[in-house]
Amino acid sequence: MGPFLKNRLKSIHYAARGALILLRTEASIKVQLAIAIAVTVAGFYFNISALEWAIQIITIALVMSIEGVNTAIEKMADFIHPDHHHKIGTIKDISAGAVFIAAVMAVIVGGIIYIPKIF
Repeated sequence: MGPFLKNRLKSIHYAARGALILLRTEASIKVQLAIAIAVTVAGFYFNISALEWAIQIITIALVMSIEGVNTAIEKMADFIHPDHHHKIGTIKDISAGAVFIAAVMAVIVGGIIYIPKIF
């Protein structure tokens, strides 16, 4: 195995480890995972189309990925400045705001996909 492939495999290992740490330690990602499982079950129940599946999967990935970035920003900010600081607070608020925007859009996407199927 060449160094390029070996380095890529190491990168995948580190990324998977990071995802597991996120899932094990962050309550918000656990809630998002539960919602992701629920809408996946709903997708099978309502027999959504391939396009709806693609949009749903992309939306789930977006929300959970942004949550991961938000968590990393918060942990880095806390490491750099453990005491309360208004500028660090603003950075953390902006990062959380990005998750909020993604989550609101995910609810809208869910509504577009499932409201017509329910009514």
